Amino acid sequence: MGAEHAHDWRLGLASALEWWRDAGVETLQEDEPRDWLARPLAAPDAAPDKVAAASPPLEILPTTLEDFVAWRLGPAAPESGWHTPLIAPSGPAHPRLVIFSDMPCAEDSETLMGGPAGILLDRMLAAIGLDRESVYLGSLAVARPLTGRVPAEQEGRLIQLARHHLTLLRPERLLLFGKAAERLLDGPADGSGDVNLFGCTTRAVATYHPRFLLERPAAKSEAWKHLLLLSRGTE
Repeated sequence: MGAEHAHDWRLGLASALEWWRDAGVETLQEDEPRDWLARPLAAPDAAPDKVAAASPPLEILPTTLEDFVAWRLGPAAPESGWHTPLIAPSGPAHPRLVIFSDMPCAEDSETLMGGPAGILLDRMLAAIGLDRESVYLGSLAVARPLTGRVPAEQEGRLIQLARHHLTLLRPERLLLFGKAAERLLDGPADGSGDVNLFGCTTRAVATYHPRFLLERPAAKSEAWKHLLLLSRGTE
């Protein structure tokens, strides 16, 4: 019996590909003919209803102070999922001074600054001839994060809401406690010039939070200078 001829499929495949190449076929072919010189068709415009569905709806915030505060403490508030108490701002609708901090203190449960920081706040206000009944006390975040720090991914949203809050208050004087609250302004909050950001002319000063002053008593002298800048003309 003669020896069987070995068949190498690789050689057969290479031979077939070489034959097609010599025939001028160098690309994959389709069942339907194609005009390779034709210009590509432009994608059709999206239907108006689909465009509207893709665009986020324009948010309309409450336009009265009472309604806005109720909204900030409701389920739509960014802090509603933080699993910590939502604490309402307090004070008259036309205060002599508006104070905004970054968030409630760790010991706060029903009112802002109800613990040792609040005692120091009362003394600071008394030093410039004011008390809690004459000021409006609010916060950038209406709840305290478990980390004790405003989440970076939500800070921009909270600043937007706080600015709307201040626009409803139209403060003549604004005291900001801490760096996070200071970001409510576009520029420095050193009392050197008035701010026109909330629909009125506002004198704004930023200083240390009372809880920081309790930890660093040496900073109280600088905080006192900030209060003097703010208190000019309050009488």
